Amino acid sequence: MEERWQTVDDICTYLNVSNETIYKWIEQRSMPGHRVGRRWMFKQIEVDDWIRSGGASDKQDKDTT
Repeated sequence: MEERWQTVDDICTYLNVSNETIYKWIEQRSMPGHRVGRRWMFKQIEVDDWIRSGGASDKQDKDTT
């Protein structure tokens, strides 16, 4: 059985974050999502893989020179 598409609200609940965080991650951290009309839709497996690869981790932009 194929996994269903999830909305921003679904992903917010799944990850326990706000929708503002989701939109920030889409824009700034290349969170995997797909535009369907005016809505963002997600596959949970893609989001899980992105998180495991460090996409949602807090990144420090420090110069180490």
